[in-house]
Amino acid sequence: MASILAPTPFVRAIVTNFFFFLGLNGFVLLPLHIQRLGGNEVQIGMVMGLYSGVGIVCQPLIGPWVDVIGRRPFMLVGIGLVVAASLLAVAPGGVWLLAFVRALQGIGFSMFFVASFSYVVDIIPPAERGWALGIYGVSGFVSTAVAPLFGEWIIRSLGFRVLFALAAALGIVTFALVWPVREAPRGAGGPLRLAPGAVRAALEDVLHRHMFVTMFFGLGSGTIFAFLPTFAEDLGVRTLSLFYTAYSLAAIGIRVAGGRLIDTHGRRAVIVPSMFVQAAATGVLALLGALMTRASTTPALPSLFLAGLLSGGAHGFLYPGLAALVTDTTPDARRAAVVGIFSAMFLTGQTAGAFTFGWIAAVAGYGAMWGALTALLLVGCLASLRLAPDMGLVAARR
Repeated sequence: MASILAPTPFVRAIVTNFFFFLGLNGFVLLPLHIQRLGGNEVQIGMVMGLYSGVGIVCQPLIGPWVDVIGRRPFMLVGIGLVVAASLLAVAPGGVWLLAFVRALQGIGFSMFFVASFSYVVDIIPPAERGWALGIYGVSGFVSTAVAPLFGEWIIRSLGFRVLFALAAALGIVTFALVWPVREAPRGAGGPLRLAPGAVRAALEDVLHRHMFVTMFFGLGSGTIFAFLPTFAEDLGVRTLSLFYTAYSLAAIGIRVAGGRLIDTHGRRAVIVPSMFVQAAATGVLALLGALMTRASTTPALPSLFLAGLLSGGAHGFLYPGLAALVTDTTPDARRAAVVGIFSAMFLTGQTAGAFTFGWIAAVAGYGAMWGALTALLLVGCLASLRLAPDMGLVAARR
C-alpha cells in the first residue's frame, strides 16, 4: 500500500482530482443563488438535475472513445468545458443561463471523470483496487468539505460571481496538472474506431444487478445534495457547511481506516450494510422535517450533522466498493466503457432524485419528500442483499 502513495502518477491523479472538484463543488451552493433569483424547488431540481442528466447521456457514449483514443485528451477537453461554464456563470443572467451552465458542466465532468477514473484503474493492481479507488476519492471529499465551507463565506461576503470566477481559476490549475500526463499510444495498428459489438456489450452491462444498486445509491446521494441547502434554509440553519464537513469527514475516515476491507472481505460485505446506513441518514432527515412542522425547538443542526455523518460514511464504502465490483470482471480494452456506464447509472439515480423529489417537496413538503426517498432507498437495500457473495473478492486476489 505504501508504494502506491509514493510520488507517482497515482499521487498526481489524486492532486488533480482535488483541484478539479474544488472548483466544481462550489456549485453545490447554486440552489441558494437560484432561490435568490426567484426560482422555486421545481426549478432548483431542474437546474441541478441537468448536470447529472447530461452525464447519463454523455458518459456511456464517451467511455468507448476514451478506450480508443486515450485518457489524457478527454481529461483536457473536459476541464476546458468546466472552465468555460464557470466563466459563463459570472455573466449576468437568470435561471435559464444557470441551466445551460450546469449542462455544460455535465459534459465537461463526464469527459474528465470517465477518463481520469479509467486512468487510475489502469495503474492500480486489482488486489489493491478497492482501497486505491477509495483513497483517490478522498481527494474529492476533501474538496467537498473545503469548497462549501469557503464558498459559503465567499457568497455571503463577496457574492456568487466571485465564487464562479474562483472556480474558473481552479479549473486552469487542473488543466496545468493534466498537461504533463503521458500514456501509451493507442490505435497504432490502424484507424481509430470502436470495437465490434460495443453497443450490445453496453446493454448487457446495464442489466447487471450491481448497476441497479448503483442507481439507488445515486438516488439518495443526488436528492440530498440537490435539496439540503434549501431544506436547511427553511429550518433557519445558517451554517450549512457543517453538513458537508460531516459528510466528507465520515467518508474520508471510512476510506482511510477501513478501505482495505473492500479488498480483504469482498465488495458485497461493505456494500450491503452501507446501503442500509444511507437509508438511515435520509430517515433522520424525514424525521427532522416532520418534527419541524410541529415544534420549532427541534435541534436542527445536530440532526443535520448526524445525517451528514451517516450518509458520508455510507458513501465512503459504496462508491469504491461498487466501482471495484464493476471493474473486477471488465476486460482492459473495455474499461472506460464500463466506467462510463457505471457512472451513468449513478447519475441516473441522482437525476431522478433531483427532478422527481422537487415536485414532491413543492406539493407535500420536505418531510414527505425525505420519507418517500427513505422508502425507495430501502428497496435498493433489498436489491443489494441479492448481490453474489464475494463477487469481487475472488477477482481481486488473483
